[in-house]
Amino acid sequence: MRVVLQRSLFAKVEVEGEVTGQIDHGYVLLVGISHEDTKEDVRYVAEKIANLRLFEDDEGKMNCSIFETGGAILSISQFTLYGDTKKGRRPSFSEAAKPEVAKPLWELFNQELVDKNLQVETGVFGAMMNVTLTNDGPVTLIVESK
Repeated sequence: MRVVLQRSLFAKVEVEGEVTGQIDHGYVLLVGISHEDTKEDVRYVAEKIANLRLFEDDEGKMNCSIFETGGAILSISQFTLYGDTKKGRRPSFSEAAKPEVAKPLWELFNQELVDKNLQVETGVFGAMMNVTLTNDGPVTLIVESK
């Protein structure tokens, strides 16, 4: 499992002109699921992200978690995170999980975050989405289960 985490001041996702998810400050998560991922990978990454300390304290150090700042999460499914560009000019997505595997794991990931008392907004699995965000910092990390 691979997640690109961006700390944001504002973010929203639209599908066919309709806003399906929107947050003020928090994290935008681009979530990729590989064909090797399991529920354990999902739980590990959800736990890691929920407890990362990426927000500044009073001294300007990244010492506060999303819980301490009242932030929210915008989760976007993103199979292209497993695009392999080593050969040719067209990426191969053979490492990405098939939709029938990836969708339930992405939904479980989102539920794991909700179960940790986080507000989670989402895009629409498999849809063409327009994501707008104001990256805060910028702070961008890659969180992986392997």
